[in-house]
Amino acid sequence: MKRLMSVVLAVLMAASVFTACGGSETASGGEGGQGASSPAATPEPTPEPYEAQVLTGYEKDIDYPEGERITGVMVNNIQACRPQRGLSAADILFEIKVEGGITRFMALFTDYNDIPEIGPIRSARDQFFRLVLPWQPLYVHVGQSVVQRQYIEDYDYEEWDLEGNTAAGLIYRDKNRRNWAGNTVAKEHTAYTNGEKIAEYIESQNIDDRRSYNSTFFDFVDYRDPAVIPAGSFVDGDNTAERVTVRHSQSYRTQFDYDASLGQYKMAQYYSSLGSYRDTIDENNDQQLMFDNVIVLFTDIHTYPGHEAKDLQYAEYSWGGVGYYCYGGKIEKIRWEKGTPLESLRLVTFDTQEPFKINCGKSYVTVVDIDEAERFEWEPLATAQDTQEAPTSETFVESDD
Repeated sequence: MKRLMSVVLAVLMAASVFTACGGSETASGGEGGQGASSPAATPEPTPEPYEAQVLTGYEKDIDYPEGERITGVMVNNIQACRPQRGLSAADILFEIKVEGGITRFMALFTDYNDIPEIGPIRSARDQFFRLVLPWQPLYVHVGQSVVQRQYIEDYDYEEWDLEGNTAAGLIYRDKNRRNWAGNTVAKEHTAYTNGEKIAEYIESQNIDDRRSYNSTFFDFVDYRDPAVIPAGSFVDGDNTAERVTVRHSQSYRTQFDYDASLGQYKMAQYYSSLGSYRDTIDENNDQQLMFDNVIVLFTDIHTYPGHEAKDLQYAEYSWGGVGYYCYGGKIEKIRWEKGTPLESLRLVTFDTQEPFKINCGKSYVTVVDIDEAERFEWEPLATAQDTQEAPTSETFVESDD
């Protein structure tokens, strides 16, 4: 009986194997059936790593100076010294009020070797230095305020503080320089440098020009994704910002007109002697300054106690504040945070304080006295009108600090 059961079991197993083999042949030979095998899954391609440039958010290319410190250059903006040279090459351009209601620029560059002739170079101010201190840039200037000098000492920044003078070879003077009105300018408005001079100075002084950055200056939209147009959140009325006007003081104002064909904001500045705006031109190439991003940050700015004679200005960064982001002819209200000098500037959404991402590209950033917030304007170009006012005299003279 056991033998009979064994034979029956063997026959059944053989039939099972035959059926399975037959099913496999049918599936491989043509039109499916229950025995059809699934095609092998195609592996997902490995995404390219996110490798963004520190100052612009664009993808790093073969020429990117990996491991090099960024460079900040202080540039004069007193009306008598315009036009400046080299500002159109900056990746980020800061404008902040200093003494006497005037403003000054700090131009940030990714690679000091690529800096064209730039200037007129002017003295350092702490309201700029504190914004970039966490990034440890090479900091080029001629002279400095007493408050800035204290910051240099307190943060042991002497090695990367490139204070220029003609003896050191970092700067040179253009003694024949004339301004926008065709007039000669005072000596303090004639200092220039360039990438070659900076590189030679770094080598001669054995300055450490290396720094590894693990993040970007701003939170940028991924360069592999489409740009994000500002939604207008918490903006009163229409968020069309084809003309943006920033008032820093009575005599100093900056205006941007959006060029839809270029997708950029064109910069102009107010001339109190004319009572009108003129395009902001780079004297190197006769090109108007243009930016993808315009960022306006408001805070309290006032005279440092004890420095009333020179009217040195203090910008309050520890509290953060309200700001605006302009891109693509649109505007959105945001908030910003800074904290201590060693904390980086952060942009956050107005309502939830989540990180706020800006689009890749060149950026103009201004820190403005909260007293001027009600004079900040944006509007469609179709309704914009140039503001013509009676000329006002500019009586303040910059110190040589």
